[in-house]
Amino acid sequence: MANEELSNSTIFPLGVKVEGNFIGDAYLQMVFTDETPLNASIGNVTFAPGARNNWHSHKIGQVLLVTGGEGWYQEEGKPAQLLTTGDVVNIPPHVKHWHGATKDSWFVHLAMTPGETDWLESVTDEEYKNLK
Repeated sequence: MANEELSNSTIFPLGVKVEGNFIGDAYLQMVFTDETPLNASIGNVTFAPGARNNWHSHKIGQVLLVTGGEGWYQEEGKPAQLLTTGDVVNIPPHVKHWHGATKDSWFVHLAMTPGETDWLESVTDEEYKNLK
């Protein structure tokens, strides 16, 4: 997806480039933050082709709503799942996982995250290139 196509297909602004805990170019636009009573945030995350976040887990869990492109979601010890527009992923608490774009497509999702995130090691190039 070209940059112009990307900007015409997303609901929220691209946001700022994310530094740390990501490989490749990824951008975050916070849509909602609330410390009480929900203690939840909603971020619009945009991944350039090949970009991905590190392995991580969430103390309370997370929900991903895919709004554009194609991406991967993988839980530790399980095969990666291809995600496309309209997919919803419900991630239970304390499940080690990662998500990001396929090598050929931009990927955009809303991440609804109550509570804290525990960031872990990078998804290696070897792990990523072996996805099917």
